[in-house]
Amino acid sequence: MTTVAVQGYRGCFHEQAARDFYLARNEGISIVECPTFESLFTELSEGRASAAVMAIENTISGGLLPNFELLRANPYKIKGEVYIPIHQNLMALPGQRVEDIREVRTHYMAINQTRRFFEKNCPWIKMVESEDTAKSAIEIARQGLKGVGAVASELAAEQNGLEILARGIETYKQNFTRFLILDDAITVPRKSTDKSSLCFTLPHKPGSLAQILTILSFYDMNLTRIQSLPIPGQEWQYFFYVDIKFSSYERYRQALKAVRPLMADLYILGEYKSF
Repeated sequence: MTTVAVQGYRGCFHEQAARDFYLARNEGISIVECPTFESLFTELSEGRASAAVMAIENTISGGLLPNFELLRANPYKIKGEVYIPIHQNLMALPGQRVEDIREVRTHYMAINQTRRFFEKNCPWIKMVESEDTAKSAIEIARQGLKGVGAVASELAAEQNGLEILARGIETYKQNFTRFLILDDAITVPRKSTDKSSLCFTLPHKPGSLAQILTILSFYDMNLTRIQSLPIPGQEWQYFFYVDIKFSSYERYRQALKAVRPLMADLYILGEYKSF
């Protein structure tokens, strides 16, 4: 049984991602709820969790920028990834209809993702921002709140005995979130490794990034993401976070050897099998 720290509450999308990843490995999990992404690493460092699942980017809202810095600042390596579709559902206590709902509680991102549904179909419903999608479902069930709905995952409805009144109410149907798996107990065989997440800094001179990208291209590295974040206290200096995919681990290591002398610092955040 793997104890997995997730940001959010039982039934959240982080738990769904953890279930999908570990079920594929035929492993059972128990969930440690964390109020913030920072607390994921606290649970790991203090031994209350042996693994963590952390969202890193979404196809609609983009990257979760603070989480890139958390990856760089902590010693835990990425050992896998999983993508899950984000389907939002309107739910309430059993026996109620949409017409009975006067207030819906959910996270601000879920409000943004479903606003068009409510404006078009039930404009009388007041949208109230809450701490977490799944926590809203939990509170409705525990407190027996009638006339109050939540927008959350199907898993949250299942776990709390709520009835789904409308499924898939998100505006954009192609809405996926990528989650990273941090689990030191996982060993990824070299022959299976085909993706790497790196963080590096470069000398502040013209063409330094272009040189790196040219070399990576020469070694057949497929750059799937690049993100720059400023280095605090250093004017116009940046951390570059990149994800690269490759078909040959040996070729990948050769590419790293070639670019390393051109970098000021290089952090390997994880080497793993792509989803």
